[in-house]
Amino acid sequence: MDHSTPLSAHARRTRRITLVSLAILGMAIAAFGPVDAVLRILSMPMRRPGWHVWVNTFNGVALITVAALPLAALVVWALARRRSAVGITSAWRMSLAEVGIVYGTVPWVWITMLPGEGAGVVPGRVSLVPLRDLLTILADGATGQIVGNLLVFAALGFLAPLRFAALASVPRILALAAGCSVLVEVAQYVLRLDRVSSVDDVLLNTAGAGLAALASRRWWRATAGTSSDRPRPVPVPGR
Repeated sequence: MDHSTPLSAHARRTRRITLVSLAILGMAIAAFGPVDAVLRILSMPMRRPGWHVWVNTFNGVALITVAALPLAALVVWALARRRSAVGITSAWRMSLAEVGIVYGTVPWVWITMLPGEGAGVVPGRVSLVPLRDLLTILADGATGQIVGNLLVFAALGFLAPLRFAALASVPRILALAAGCSVLVEVAQYVLRLDRVSSVDDVLLNTAGAGLAALASRRWWRATAGTSSDRPRPVPVPGR
């Protein structure tokens, strides 16, 4: 006898979304450089390091990000269980998307806001000529910087359409990512972090979010029309 129900198909789709989202987050962590990052983390001065070692260095951000993964997983579990208890559909998808957006975006923004050696002394610098900095980076062979810029808002682009129906559109994701990127570049300039506020960074950040949104499109298009944040009606006994 076939006991399959529409809910089982929905559960399989949610499971696939969860697994792919976790894979994306894992790739974002791996983008720090699997071997190189580990070596740099292990080379950190661990004998009572000052606070600046933890919050003002790439090594510190990478270590905190990896250490926070179990906490992020715990938050996903707690949110999903709470929502499931009140009958909210797609509780796991919603919870994973919310935590994933934060966990997959904050470390990258944090890194872009790390101060340089001349922070507070060197005046802010602006580069408004499109593709000029990008061509310079390519000429220098620093492709890692390009990949990093593409990943800054990749988690936002991949997961936001899955969580918010209003953002289930590539143009809207591009607009959101561009706005966030502009804010980051303006903050770099205003805070005098000894970084170049470049229009190419905005372009790359936006492109990364757009590509990530396209990667998850098959799932968010299927769920955009559903009200997954509404609780299921509880059947009344005797009716």
